[in-house]
Amino acid sequence: MNGQPPRGPLSGIRVLDLSRVLAGPYCTTQLYELGAEVLKVEQPGHGDDTRAFPPFLNGESVYFASINRGKRSIALDLRVENDRKVFDALLAKADVLVENFRPGVMEALGYGWETVHAKHPALIYAAISGFGQTGPYRDLPAYDLVVQALGGMISINGPEGGTPVRLGISLADLGAGLFAALGVTAALFDRKTSGVGRLVDIAMLDCQTLLLESALVRQFASGETQKPTGSRHPVITPFDVFQTLDGPIAIACANDHLFATLAAAIDRPGLATDERFASLFARYANHVALKGELESALSQKSATAWIESLQAAGVPCAPVQDMAAVIKDPQLLARNMFVEVDDPEMGKLKMSGNAVKISGFPDSATRPPAPNLDEARADVLAELGEAPEGPRDRTREGPKQPVW
Repeated sequence: MNGQPPRGPLSGIRVLDLSRVLAGPYCTTQLYELGAEVLKVEQPGHGDDTRAFPPFLNGESVYFASINRGKRSIALDLRVENDRKVFDALLAKADVLVENFRPGVMEALGYGWETVHAKHPALIYAAISGFGQTGPYRDLPAYDLVVQALGGMISINGPEGGTPVRLGISLADLGAGLFAALGVTAALFDRKTSGVGRLVDIAMLDCQTLLLESALVRQFASGETQKPTGSRHPVITPFDVFQTLDGPIAIACANDHLFATLAAAIDRPGLATDERFASLFARYANHVALKGELESALSQKSATAWIESLQAAGVPCAPVQDMAAVIKDPQLLARNMFVEVDDPEMGKLKMSGNAVKISGFPDSATRPPAPNLDEARADVLAELGEAPEGPRDRTREGPKQPVW
C-alpha cells in the first residue's frame, strides 16, 4: 500500500488508472485528492512515459512524482492471458476506469466501453483522447501542442503584432483532466439513482474550445478574428501589464468605477473624465494612448510602492511574480497550496496541493509519494486472493516503448 488517499467525498471509490503522461493522470490525481483510491495499471518494463521526463532527482522523475502522488502501481500486460485475468478481477471491484489511449486501442485489447459495460454495468468508464470517440479526427494522434494549434489557442497568444506562440503550460491536457474529473464525479452522482455506469467521453479539443472565452463568441457574433494582444485583454481596458519605475505590475479595471479609482490613486483624476477614456468602449478604442498616460504616471514610483497604494485604494492589481516568488507567496502558503511529499528515493519534495477546499474534510500538509513501477503488486494480488508471486507471464516483458 503506497498510502491511503485523503479522507474526502470520494472516499471508498476505487479508480483503475490506465492512463499515462498528463491528461489522464491529472484527472485521477484530482479524484485522489477528493478521496478516491487510485491504482495505476502500467506496462511492464516501461510504465508511464513521464517516468522518463525531467527534471530528475537521484535518477527519478519529479514530473512523474508530482502528477502521481499517493497512487499505487501494478504492471500488467493486457496482451497476456494471466495478466488479463488479474485485470478482469480488478475491474470487478472498481468503480471507475480511466484511460487515455487513442480510440480503438482499448477495443483491440478487448476492453472497449461496450464490452466492459456489458460485464460491469455499474462501472464508470472515462475515455480521454485528443479528439474524442467520434468525428473525423477521431483516430489522429494528439499532444497538447497539436490541440493548442488546431483549437485556435496558439493563434490568440503571443506578443501583439508578433508571431503566435504556445501557452507556457499544457492547457489542453490540464483542461481535459479537469473536465474528465468533473464528468466522473457527475457520473458517480448519477449512479446513485440510476445504478448504471456511464461512458465519459472527453476530447482535449472539446475542452480547449470551452476555454476560449470571448474569442469564440466574438467570432460567431461579429466575424472578428482575435489576434495576439500580448498581456492586454482584447476588449477590457486597462487590463494589462504596465511598467513602473523598476518593474512590471498587472492592473485590471473592468468598469468605469474602478478606472476612476485608479485615476485618482495615481494622481491623474482627470483621466476618468477625459472623453478618450470616459467609457469602457472609449478606453478600448484608445488603449494605446491610455497605456502611455498610465505608464507615465506609474514610472514615478517602484512596483512595490504602487502595489501598496493601489491595493489600499481598492484597485485590482498584482506584482508580476516568477516561480521563485510564487512558491513563497504568503497567500498560497496560508491556503496550503504547497504540500510536502517524503519520497524514498528523492527525499522531501514540495509540489502543488489541492485547490478544492471542502468543509468537513481535512487538507493535509503532506502527501504519500508516487509509486515505483509495480510497487503494489503483492498487496493487490493479496487483495484479489492471488499468489504473492503474481501470475504475470514474465517471459513476455514486451518492448521498452509502449505498444498499447
